[in-house]
Order: sequence, then structure tokens, then C-alpha cells
Amino acid sequence: MSFAREQLITLYTNLVRTRAFDELFVKRLSEGRLLGFYHPAEGGEAPGVGACSFLRPDDYLFPHLRGHGLPHMISKGADPKYYLAEHTGKATGCCGGVSTFHGIDTEFGLMGAAGTVGSCFPVTVGWGLAAKMNKTGQVAVCCFGDGTSNRGTFHECALMANNWKLPVVFVCENNGIGMFVPAAKAHPVEDIASLAQGYGMPGVVADGQDVIAVAEAVQAAVERARAGKGPSMVELKCHRFCSHAVGIPDYRNADLRTPEEIDELRKRDPVRLCREKLLEQGILTPEDVERIDREAEDEVAAAEKFADESPIAEPVGLDELLYAK
Repeated sequence: MSFAREQLITLYTNLVRTRAFDELFVKRLSEGRLLGFYHPAEGGEAPGVGACSFLRPDDYLFPHLRGHGLPHMISKGADPKYYLAEHTGKATGCCGGVSTFHGIDTEFGLMGAAGTVGSCFPVTVGWGLAAKMNKTGQVAVCCFGDGTSNRGTFHECALMANNWKLPVVFVCENNGIGMFVPAAKAHPVEDIASLAQGYGMPGVVADGQDVIAVAEAVQAAVERARAGKGPSMVELKCHRFCSHAVGIPDYRNADLRTPEEIDELRKRDPVRLCREKLLEQGILTPEDVERIDREAEDEVAAAEKFADESPIAEPVGLDELLYAK
């Protein structure tokens, strides 16, 4: 699969925007200006960006927790200023300022998220069933980590998705380590995508540091699902350059990851890899790079201003938040 010049620039732009907002969220939490907690995306932006930049606006998406879904939601088209406002408890937030990290934007197929590991699978399969029954041509994309693939809900939902040929794409962002436990200790096989074979669906592995490779792999699965051929699984081998969450030690088993180890991972920074490739191919110019950086900085500044100047969320009853009327 090949992409047009503008599509490649879109991928790079969304990487830059994601990195800028991720850095902002980390900074604000460190300063006490962000509610709750935050799981940084640095180093692992390409899976979300590549998987979501070319989805239809009405396709359903369950984002991964990495970057609290910023790579996915920004690339899908949602405005991150409303998500920042949500993380600061403001009434203008996408959930009215009462949920912290649960992003909702129904215009872009973002119907909500959950903190329960593994809950992404039944919810996404439900969306896929609705899409099939309504004959809308929509696809439901479920993004999750290597640790989440261990949950029993994956087994149940993979069975249902393929038995009913639902338009679902399972996207596993495997950064090689859960909260603290290496994936190699939690899985008996090297590739999590090999699980797909047992459910009769395709399973492919792609380079999760290369946003173009990610987009190629996921779009092939999306096209297959949209054509009525059922679900697929895409495993993206990627990295994270930081701890699991801001403020906790960066352990692997009982030992801290070393600066030397992180420096080695940084050699395959997804933003730099994409920038260098597109510059080499003449798709980007140095002036384009400067402009995209500047526009991302301006977007972040505008989002901060919006969130900081928004009113604080007022208490509201759960019946108004959870149930349709």
C-alpha cells in the first residue's frame, strides 16, 4: 500500500502534534496542573498515529491508554483542547470535566474509554456488531497493549468477532513491557499476533516505530473489515522512552531501566525516523519541518489558554452522565 504525499505529511504532522501535547500533559502533571495521573506516550506515538490517521470520522475507536489516547484521538480528528480541559476538571471538557481521562467525541467515533484492563474488547466488538447490523460500512478499531492481550475478554471477543465476521481490527501496541513485567515473561511466544491464528483471523506484525509501516498494516486490516471479511489482528512492536506513568519508577522486573538502555531505544524515535525519511524523499523540506513544529506549538498554547480560562465543572448527578434520555 502506498500513500500520497499529503497523507505522508499528515502522518508526520500528527506525530509532531502528539509529541507536543504529550510533553504538555507530562509538564502540567509534574507542576500539579493536571488532575489524576498520566501515562506518557513518548516513543510510542506511531501506533496510534498510524492506525488512526486515515480512519473514517464515523469509524469507532477505543484508544490505548498510552498518552491517554492522545495519539489516537488527535489523529482521528478530535480537538485535543477539549481533552486537556477534561484533564483539568473544566466544564468545557469532553466529558464535562468529571472523568479526567475518558475521552468522548461522538462526531469522531470516540464513544468513551474505561480504566478496567480488557474492557476494550467487548465494547469494541459491540460497536462492530452495531456497524454490521446497521450496514453502515463502519469499522471498529480496538487499540490495546501487550499486557491487555492476556485478559480472558480477548478470547471471548476474538471468537465472537470472527464467528460473526464483524468489522473489527484488533491493534496490539507491544512495547515489550507492561507496567513492570517484560512481555517475554508474560507470553510463551514471541509474537502476540500469533494468537490470531487460533481464532481463524489474519495476524500480522509491523514495525511500531515506523508510522508509515503502521499505517500500511492497519489500513489493510481496515479495508478487509470494511469489505465484510471479518476481523484481523495487527501487532506493532514499539517502545516507550519513559516510565509506565508519570511519577513512578521505571522498573523492568525489580531493576530500573538504565539511561543507556533508553538512549539506545531513542535511536529509533518515531518522530525523527519519519522526519528523516520524508526529508530524504523530498516530501518534506526544512521549511515544512519548521512550520509544522511552529503550528504544533501554537496549537498547544491555544489549548492551554482555552483550558485555563474555562470554568470549573459543577457537580452533576450520575444519571445525567451515564444514561441516554
